[in-house]
Amino acid sequence: MFLITAKNGRMDSEDRRSRHCPYLDTINRSVLDFDFEKLCSISLSHINAYACLVCGKYFQGRGLKSHAYIHSVQFSHHVFLNLHTLKFYCLPDNYEIIDSSLEDITYVLKPTFTKQQIANLDKQAKLSRAYDGTTYLPGIVGLNNIKANDYANAVLQALSNVPPLRNYFLEEDNYKNIKRPPGDIMFLLVQRFGELMRKLWNPRNFKAHVSPHEMLQAVVLCSKKTFQITKQGDGVDFLSWFLNALHSALGGTKKRKKTIVTDVFQGSMRIFTKKLPHPDLPAEEKEQLLHNDEYQETMVESTFMYLTLDLPTAPLYKDEKEQLIIPQVPLFNILAKFNGITEKEYKTYKENFLKRFQLTKLPPYLIFCIKRFTKNNFFVEKNPTIVNFPITNVDLREYLSEEVQAVHKNTTYDLIANIVHDGKPSEGSYRIHVLHHGTGKWYELQDLQVTDILPQMITLSEAYIQIWKRRDNDETNQQGA
Repeated sequence: MFLITAKNGRMDSEDRRSRHCPYLDTINRSVLDFDFEKLCSISLSHINAYACLVCGKYFQGRGLKSHAYIHSVQFSHHVFLNLHTLKFYCLPDNYEIIDSSLEDITYVLKPTFTKQQIANLDKQAKLSRAYDGTTYLPGIVGLNNIKANDYANAVLQALSNVPPLRNYFLEEDNYKNIKRPPGDIMFLLVQRFGELMRKLWNPRNFKAHVSPHEMLQAVVLCSKKTFQITKQGDGVDFLSWFLNALHSALGGTKKRKKTIVTDVFQGSMRIFTKKLPHPDLPAEEKEQLLHNDEYQETMVESTFMYLTLDLPTAPLYKDEKEQLIIPQVPLFNILAKFNGITEKEYKTYKENFLKRFQLTKLPPYLIFCIKRFTKNNFFVEKNPTIVNFPITNVDLREYLSEEVQAVHKNTTYDLIANIVHDGKPSEGSYRIHVLHHGTGKWYELQDLQVTDILPQMITLSEAYIQIWKRRDNDETNQQGA
């Protein structure tokens, strides 16, 4: 008798578990937003958080006195989703709902990509439709500017359009088993970046934009508040820190252990350094010193994640209409720094040096940072010089040493992302131009705004950070002209 009762009890519980919920039509998909931190709106606890699918708020627990239970009784909101297990429940009756019509909600909370879907991302030009009816291109999606985080948004959007980096982070299996020391918080950066990539490329989103809230919270925490959501930061400083932090969190080291970050962006160069005698010394003494070992040229091999391009000093004179002339400089002029011949003087507090640079390895994706800002004791100055650059077909062969040229078959690059800084140094704003590989079209993104742009308009902007893609053997230029 006991066995039969137990069996019947089990069957009853299964019926109870999978029975149809009469409240599914109360779900309001237009208020669901899973981009924010998964914590209870009352207790602010992360533990056992549920989303109310009627009003979109987060509550803790589903037991008799829990915040979710009280909310369900008080407001007659009955359908809840466990944000961790992705299971649906009806409260206050407290049974699990199993219904295939809810699958779109779990996909928005946790998008997943198959290897086949990832392989086809750059071949598709299909628009997706959000729940509110707006259309968007996956990957070309606005990011919410919470207060003053557009500098980080632009960098994150640029990196999300670098295919090998994106593909690695779209598939969680690539990095979820990486071992980290106990108490290490830096891996949070990897997890949040992966989540953001999957949201940006989600073809089934409920809205046509994404909030980087959780990603930026990880940035604030992991950078020990060097980079903030509430204070404008520098795009180059953030990019440099972020790439190095990602590399380190993925288990990479300075020399031996590589990661996806170094595979995609790391190149190498030779740096030749020569110490200069003090300029106030008599000519004869300078001549004598130059024969000393200390003043002979030395050479070191060094790796880089990006190349810093120096702008010529902006002129201070005005034209006849009293307008400041905005100077222009060709990209190849400022690239001459890396031809192995051009010497540049560097001054320290005590000593002066002459340096020259020669590239020895070009990465698959090359980042240029155009040095627009100079700091002196009192303030930061911005150089408004416009850099004239072609969008495609930039050949960097002449910047490689001769013995390396023979080994490097492909040295031609095409632009895929261009970050622009507008306005004053400390309070300006950032926007980005990105190439959508599937359509071959360019888009301008500034926070939530996404507009298409003609390629020839990109070169008129005050470019600050650029990402260039090396052409492979059979690749031809597929960009919109």
